Amino acid sequence: MNFALINWLAVVAAALSAFLVGGIWYSPLLFANAWMTDSNLSSDTLKAANKGRSFGMTAIFSIIMAANLAAFLATPTTDVTWGATAGFLAGIWTFSAIAIHSLFELKSWRLIFINGGYSLVSLTLMGAIIGWWR
Repeated sequence: MNFALINWLAVVAAALSAFLVGGIWYSPLLFANAWMTDSNLSSDTLKAANKGRSFGMTAIFSIIMAANLAAFLATPTTDVTWGATAGFLAGIWTFSAIAIHSLFELKSWRLIFINGGYSLVSLTLMGAIIGWWR
């Protein structure tokens, strides 16, 4: 790992991609209704939530995830294929962690696959961006 090989603009772009994926993933076009039902949330509850806190903390955690992934990919041989593969493998870890917590919280398998799937897809894209934009 060579921190001089980290492209911080790529890290920011990768973090922003998580917002793009999340916006689509949790939209009515894909999984919004199932996610809200299985999370016991309503539109009114979501409207009343502190969006600054939710999006602000999401931005911070997305930067941390992208920077961590970039640190693992900070080698001269990293390319888009290895970046996407490493992101996918990191996504398997996070999917597994989400599944473990969710099982003990008695969440549905559908919710586990929705939330874990988002993590898997977003980290794969993050890795591809970091690997491509070295």
